[in-house]
Amino acid sequence: MRSFKKNPLPSLLMIMAALLLCWGGIARGAEVVVVVSVNSPITTLSRIELINIFLGKTTYFPNGLRAYPIDQHVRSDSLEAFYLLYANKSAAQIKAYWSKMIFTGRGQPPKFLDNDEAIKQWVASNPNAIGYLDKRVVDETLRIVRVH
Repeated sequence: MRSFKKNPLPSLLMIMAALLLCWGGIARGAEVVVVVSVNSPITTLSRIELINIFLGKTTYFPNGLRAYPIDQHVRSDSLEAFYLLYANKSAAQIKAYWSKMIFTGRGQPPKFLDNDEAIKQWVASNPNAIGYLDKRVVDETLRIVRVH
């Protein structure tokens, strides 16, 4: 009987792609951070809590307040960086996840906005919203959430 071993090449390629993306972001000076309004009581979240909110597994912050995640456009560098950093998933994997959730009737993806500036304005004006964007865009209307 012939035995088949898992080919490590796809995993290796995914890791290399993630590293190249991160290095490219560092080279451009981009740093993606999670943000809420300064009027939000949220200051810290675990990585699991954060990803559960963005993957629709929960609709509430740990303190019981309703959470409204705001995603970047699917072709955004920030989206790719965010999901690689916090969920270890590529934009294509996230798109496939939401396609399956929608098809099976188990969820809808977060609202998305086209760019960092739109997300900044939306999150700043909605205390229950949470989003992510380039750190350089953050101003006094937003609070960076510490993710542990």
